[in-house]
Amino acid sequence: MEQQLNCDSNTVIIGHSSGAQAALRYAENHSVHGLVLVSACVTDLGDANEKASGYYNRPWQWEQVKRNTQWIMQFGSTDDPFIPFSEQQQVAEGTAAEFHQFAEKGHFMSMAFPELVNKLMSKLQ
Repeated sequence: MEQQLNCDSNTVIIGHSSGAQAALRYAENHSVHGLVLVSACVTDLGDANEKASGYYNRPWQWEQVKRNTQWIMQFGSTDDPFIPFSEQQQVAEGTAAEFHQFAEKGHFMSMAFPELVNKLMSKLQ
């Protein structure tokens, strides 16, 4: 993220699913302005591809993430077919994220997500 995407302390990283875990791992060791996490989890959930990512092979450094961000916003849905809501809650608790809970968004696979856009724009003003 640092070299290819030029992320720095002014960057807001928006990560969905595995991208949320990538954003969290990046923020453990790099300062960013903010994180937006969508369908985030804390374990590989028994998925071989997720396990191979390396995101889950060590404890999460929640305090480091909080120190390296000015704010964290998270979106989760109780009907997510892939990520148990309990895992989403663990991320919210660990990061002290501003958590936005939904009941009918599934895994947030729709291209339109006005709630995220509105909350992000409000946060950046």
